[in-house]
Amino acid sequence: MDQRTATVERTTNETDIRIAVNLDGTGAVEVETGVPFFDHMLTAFGRHSLIDLAVRAKGDIEVDAHHTVEDTGIVLGQAVARALGDKRGIARFGSLALPMDEALVLAAVDVSGRGQLHWAVDVPPVMLGTFDASLAKEFFIAFAANAGITLHVRSLAGENAHHLVEASFKAAARALRQAVEPDQRIGDALPSTKGAL
Repeated sequence: MDQRTATVERTTNETDIRIAVNLDGTGAVEVETGVPFFDHMLTAFGRHSLIDLAVRAKGDIEVDAHHTVEDTGIVLGQAVARALGDKRGIARFGSLALPMDEALVLAAVDVSGRGQLHWAVDVPPVMLGTFDASLAKEFFIAFAANAGITLHVRSLAGENAHHLVEASFKAAARALRQAVEPDQRIGDALPSTKGAL
């Protein structure tokens, strides 16, 4: 399997973002978005997916964090899709139920080529520093659509917004880690009966 790395840059009137990923990394992370709680979530995402992640994002955070968070999801999704290449030899599916104190979040991933998010996480409408807790869903919508993955995230228990959001990032990361792992038993075959992903 070739080296699975990618770097994507995207500049708009609202954001300027550069992200580099290595799907076969060790979870080394360098993140700077100007939104501290979001930096914390992206760091957790990299560490738990074992994807090396370098994120530099500048956005109009004087307005709010929405554009920065959503556009980072777009660019990260594009980088993961590019690094996956033709998707040959990957496990394709991954799932995990992740506990964080009282919160329990299930994430399931299909590297399907059909980018979509199915979100059922009941996050209280609060601010986590400068991060509106509702932005977690916006991030994952953008990420799933641009990575070309089907992503389900569902809370099974929990009431603390910090715990629910962090468990969502960690669970999605762990499920993605399983899905993009090389499957030695299939070699370089495509994990699809229809011959395309």
